[in-house]
Amino acid sequence: MLTGKQRSYLKSIANGLDPIIQIGKNGISENLIKQIDDALEAREIIKVKILNNSLLETKETANEIAKLTNSEFVQSIGNKFVLYRESKESKKIELP
Repeated sequence: MLTGKQRSYLKSIANGLDPIIQIGKNGISENLIKQIDDALEAREIIKVKILNNSLLETKETANEIAKLTNSEFVQSIGNKFVLYRESKESKKIELP
């Protein structure tokens, strides 16, 4: 679990990020989870966008993906959300 201070720090980092993964009408698939898993390992923090043609709720989707990828849900704004997971191989972000 992240503390409030850590969450705030991650939000400040995520502010400048562009979404690298988009979720469309196919929803949460095995392939999507693999892509998110790989992206988290490489970058530690990612922003995901849910497209308008998808019928998914942002927070529910974010929490489900966080559970499936063993990551932390940082925040959601509109149809975007941010996930964080410490990398095993290439640790880049030092939490306060």
